[in-house]
Amino acid sequence: MTIQPAAPVPENIPTVTGTHTAAHARGADLRKLALGALGVVYGDIGTSPLYAIRECVTAPHGVGPTPDNILGILSLVFWSLTLVISIKYLLFVTRADNQGEGGVLALLALVARPARSDAGKRALGLAFLGLFGAALLYGDGMITPAISVLSAVEGLAVATKTFNPVVVPLTCAILIALFLVQKRGTGGIGTVFGAVTFIWFGAIAAAGLPHVIRHPEVLHAINPIHAFRFFAHHGVHGFLVLGSVVLCITGGEALYADMGHFGRRAIKVAWYAVVFPALLINYFGQGALLLEHPEATNPFYAMVPSGWLYPMVAIATIAAVVASQALISGAFSLTRQAIQLGYAPRMTIVHTSGKTEGQIYIPEVNGLLMVSCVLLVLGFQESGRLAHAYGIAVTGTMAITSVLFFFVARERWNWSVWRAGGLVALFLLFDLAFFAACVTKIASGGWFPLVIATGVFAVMTTWKRGRGVLGAKISSQTLPIELFIADVERSKPPRVKGTAVFLTSTRRGIPNVLLHHFKHNKVLHEQVVILCIATDTVPEVAEGQRIHFKNFGYGFWAMTAHYGFMETPDVPELLRLCVRDGLKVNSGDTSYYVGRETLVLVRDRNLSFWRKRLFRFLSRNSRAASDFFALPPNRVVEIGTQIEL
Repeated sequence: MTIQPAAPVPENIPTVTGTHTAAHARGADLRKLALGALGVVYGDIGTSPLYAIRECVTAPHGVGPTPDNILGILSLVFWSLTLVISIKYLLFVTRADNQGEGGVLALLALVARPARSDAGKRALGLAFLGLFGAALLYGDGMITPAISVLSAVEGLAVATKTFNPVVVPLTCAILIALFLVQKRGTGGIGTVFGAVTFIWFGAIAAAGLPHVIRHPEVLHAINPIHAFRFFAHHGVHGFLVLGSVVLCITGGEALYADMGHFGRRAIKVAWYAVVFPALLINYFGQGALLLEHPEATNPFYAMVPSGWLYPMVAIATIAAVVASQALISGAFSLTRQAIQLGYAPRMTIVHTSGKTEGQIYIPEVNGLLMVSCVLLVLGFQESGRLAHAYGIAVTGTMAITSVLFFFVARERWNWSVWRAGGLVALFLLFDLAFFAACVTKIASGGWFPLVIATGVFAVMTTWKRGRGVLGAKISSQTLPIELFIADVERSKPPRVKGTAVFLTSTRRGIPNVLLHHFKHNKVLHEQVVILCIATDTVPEVAEGQRIHFKNFGYGFWAMTAHYGFMETPDVPELLRLCVRDGLKVNSGDTSYYVGRETLVLVRDRNLSFWRKRLFRFLSRNSRAASDFFALPPNRVVEIGTQIEL
């Protein structure tokens, strides 16, 4: 039987209270946290000036760079950053934290807690909605490194057309190098992320400020009347420009997802003190440049004096790598959450730091992202074309976050339906407008993140459903533990020295792996521990609440170990913690028994046949339980069995 982390907290099991260990909870200096947030949280949104304004004034989705159009676009950019980032995320959404953690899966886990008894179909619908939002983030995670690095390297072609042939190969080389160093961990380069991004924000502000000073009339765009006039003049096409304007807020969801690393306060300080002013100065500077030079094809690099162009390309490339790193690390974290919550098969999780829990590396995800990013660059060739694929994933996730926020506000904070509904309706007005504008770009590239999201969603739902069906079959074949112990007492089989730990995915009864072991070997160890790993809907579980077990006598123990969805189980460490509660285990004479089932597919109504095939494929290729649970490889015994699915 393949061991899988249990589903999130069944109704008959009390929710375990978590404890969050983020840096802000440890009293770290706020300025250091804010500096760190610059690199990790704001890397994505910080590199948007490389291409956002350019796409707004470039055909086919943009408009001509006339003075009225420029003021309208700048007004849309200003109010998008203000309403979506400053108000929606920083003022409201970041308050919906799950023990300090943010992100769509953390929010889904928060909504999934049994606060009300009338869950039913609505809870299932919210679960599907949240899962699709998480799936969309994988598409975003593939596009962001590709477009960020490609748009930065394209600055070389602004200096001279001689560099045109090397832009794509150089971009691919940088991306491959970035993914190859992931296995070394982000600890070493992570310490300079904040400093590099701080320099980047200073550089883009310095580039834009002289142009704003020369054309202060661009500041009139703060008046929203210019945005309304823009829509009134351009009609439907003005609405479609939102598909390019949205590029300036594509890092909003990453801001929320990375909240657990730095804390809400540090993220707000970084935004208002550095990020927001620098972005506005640069965007308004690009608008001022276009007033003077409407023929500029790349307004970001056109602002930079010729003597500083190459240094700016270098800084932009480094900033793009930092932004890419944040998305890659986020994909690793999201995958671990999905595994722990039972939505993805086990994968290799390598901890790259002995001090920081959040620094992990998942080679399977890393390889998939690397191949996808390189293929995107080779397929689209230009960041302008790649921008057509960008936006639909993040705007879809933003809309899903707004819907989940409504239920958190209603059920966790007891807001009235009018208060919560009115606020979320305002959020959705922007989210859905941006999403609808991006839908028009499906044919020219927007199909890519949707295809990725659909595939990831199919995997998540199939694995979750398949584990449920398989778990029900296994549970129906289990024997009550009291009945088994009573039979052992009567038959008095030989007991050998040592401890046998049997891992199981069910909390009750004797697991099949123990029954098969006893049936074939006719002996038992002096101590028999039946261990179930349960994942709770909190990021982390306090050590004092980690273990719940019962001594049945006659050498039998049943144990349930609770972990948060941001944690990785370590079975040997669990057994060491049990010493204080009376279970004495000698690691030298402890054996670990795990099951590995061979699935025999049959046609029934439990699961569609294509899902059964997919589930069997995922099960065959999932990481071995001995690796995932950190079991000593020379002390593991696997027992196979056939199960009809």
